[in-house]
Amino acid sequence: MRIFITGASGHIGLPLVRELLQAGHEVVGLARSEASARTIAAAGAAVRRGDLDDLDGLRDASRHADGVVHLAFKHDLALAGGDFMGAVAADLRAVEAIGDGLVDSGKPFVNTSGTMLLAHSVLGRPCVEDDAGQAGGNPRVASEDLSLAYAKRGVRASIVRLAPTVHSSLDHYGFVPMIIAAARKNGFSTYVGEGAARWPAVHTLDAVRLYRLALESALAGSRFHAAAEEGVPFRSIAEAVARGLGVPAKSIPAEEAARIFGGFLGMVTQLDNPTSSARTRELLGWTPTHASLVADIAEGHYFATTSA
Repeated sequence: MRIFITGASGHIGLPLVRELLQAGHEVVGLARSEASARTIAAAGAAVRRGDLDDLDGLRDASRHADGVVHLAFKHDLALAGGDFMGAVAADLRAVEAIGDGLVDSGKPFVNTSGTMLLAHSVLGRPCVEDDAGQAGGNPRVASEDLSLAYAKRGVRASIVRLAPTVHSSLDHYGFVPMIIAAARKNGFSTYVGEGAARWPAVHTLDAVRLYRLALESALAGSRFHAAAEEGVPFRSIAEAVARGLGVPAKSIPAEEAARIFGGFLGMVTQLDNPTSSARTRELLGWTPTHASLVADIAEGHYFATTSA
């Protein structure tokens, strides 16, 4: 298949390019900058210049592909720019353009979501693939709903929900680097209360394999969970960071989280998000094989590449 990938030069996109090429597929990667274009080309993929605002380009690239993986999101606008809803709106426009380019084709479209969108709606048990998020709980639920609506319009649409910690030596901007940066700044690594909030986790290369399997064989309307570990207690993450930096780990009260971590991260660190991937493994034959989150942090690469 000839696969079009948005976010192809990123933390997950670039290893996905390599995974798909190794499996015998052709890849076209979307690049919004010359640097991204060089990175994608160096991996062996064709380059399509454009960005998420180039809706005609997204529609055309999707129409001429045999399948699409949508990984890109305006993280810079959402986080550094402080306009999360603007980034969500841009994502919805991009999803619609991709979907419209695939209508009545029977081709696969794998969109990206996150297990955290269920943290407010599924309580007291691990969330499962059939759980649907509530739009009032997380604005990104709309991206899932829009994508899967194309399953009724002749598109083999599916969703991969990523764990909040997609970890590896390729992860330079995710939650683990943010937690490490906060610990460096504060001189200690922190968890809230008893640190009992649980985060699922997955190694980058295990997540990449899941995307390939979804492209190749997912049924229309499917949701999958990229969660190799069901729930790592946040205290364990904080203590692993403390060991890596050689600083103490300590508990703080909830009201201190925003000051210590920053507002967004302070909120997220308190979310309990245990996540099952049993159905994903059964349907796609997905078996994670790479290091666990705490073992990966212990390897030390995060501390060599994460700046204060």
